[in-house]
Amino acid sequence: MEWYVALGFLLGTVLFFMALGLPVALAFLAANVFGAIYFMGGSGDLTVQMTRGISQLARNAIPTVSTFNLVPVPMFLLMGELFFHTRLANRMFSAIEQLMGSIPGRLSYVTVAGGTAFATLSGSSMGSTALLGTLMVPDMTGRGYKKHMVIGPILGTGGLAMLIPPSALAVLLATLANLDVGRLLIAGAGPGLLLACFYVVLIYVQCRIDPSAAPNYDVERISLGARALLFVRDVLPMLAIVVAVIALMLIGWATPSESAAFGCLGVLIAAIAYRSLTWDSIKKSVMGALRVTTMALLIIFGSATFSALLAFSGASSGLINWATGYELAPIAMLLVMFCILLVLGMFMDQLSMMLLTVPIFFPLAETLGFDLIWFAVIILLALEISFTTPPFGLLLFVMKGVSPPGTTMREIYMAAIPFMACAMLVVALLILFPQIALFLPGLGN
Repeated sequence: MEWYVALGFLLGTVLFFMALGLPVALAFLAANVFGAIYFMGGSGDLTVQMTRGISQLARNAIPTVSTFNLVPVPMFLLMGELFFHTRLANRMFSAIEQLMGSIPGRLSYVTVAGGTAFATLSGSSMGSTALLGTLMVPDMTGRGYKKHMVIGPILGTGGLAMLIPPSALAVLLATLANLDVGRLLIAGAGPGLLLACFYVVLIYVQCRIDPSAAPNYDVERISLGARALLFVRDVLPMLAIVVAVIALMLIGWATPSESAAFGCLGVLIAAIAYRSLTWDSIKKSVMGALRVTTMALLIIFGSATFSALLAFSGASSGLINWATGYELAPIAMLLVMFCILLVLGMFMDQLSMMLLTVPIFFPLAETLGFDLIWFAVIILLALEISFTTPPFGLLLFVMKGVSPPGTTMREIYMAAIPFMACAMLVVALLILFPQIALFLPGLGN
């Protein structure tokens, strides 16, 4: 069978099951079963083919979901859930708001600063966006902020959870692409913080252009000593957990799995110290982390088999040879892959996009001579941007649910575009200066 026929058969089967209404993970599993029977079943009657194919499918996929590299995923998710349900996030946001003083656009800056800190602890873009919307939208709307100053920073900052470690999505991407989990987690820190800085500059420019977009108002002045106490009590412990998680991986004292466990323990200790840890918060946190982890394992199981089928059928090698046969510069090919992710983001969630593209993109990137850690950071940025790609980016609909009453989808789109442009600028800088992503991982070598 020609490679393009095999590729069309596998992708077409997936799309067929998705059209029937199956969840994406189950659609891939069903397609993988059919593909395994056809490509791996060998000759003989149908029963023999089914037995051989499904047995080979299980042998290929089970080691992937039982790897030690996946341990950080539930730990990072549990850390974020505990941070949210114990209301430590609320304490941190309240403290940052008081520390900001009365600068113009204060609440938009609070959204970026607090959201960046929360993104590091949650690792979940949807959770971060939902929390920011719940905490910040009522206050910002009541203070007379225009909608783009309310919506834009929340949408932009929510996507930082994909980049700034600890990021559950980065762990999944590293696992699917057979990359070093610790190096990829650390590589996202520089671009993530740079993107947060661009957001701050964007808010400053928007306030200068239209001061009425974020009306100033009087706030209670607090002494320097009170500010220091507020920072040490409500902000520093959370930042210390994040810094410790990253530092343990960077200096090589702990694996990503051990660092994730340490971070989870740190949030638990903080919650106990603030007397905010309850049985109900533990139960909600565990259930939330369990739901996402189960779906992630299903996605990985499907992706492992899909990758094996692409390789076994010759579709992967055929596609790579076809793509590299064109006289396109490697950067041009990179931009093609980037645009494909942006288009897919209009219709699919990020896990599904990873499942579909990682088996194809990473072998191609390796053939083109890209540093795979650097390439993975760009993929994470593409996933982050696609989260807010109109008209169907997932965060756009999460934002719609927490936006001020009467907000239209067009207003949400227009608010998202400047923050998407900031992310595009970071991608351009990464292409020009790869060390933005590779400097920190290089320190650990």
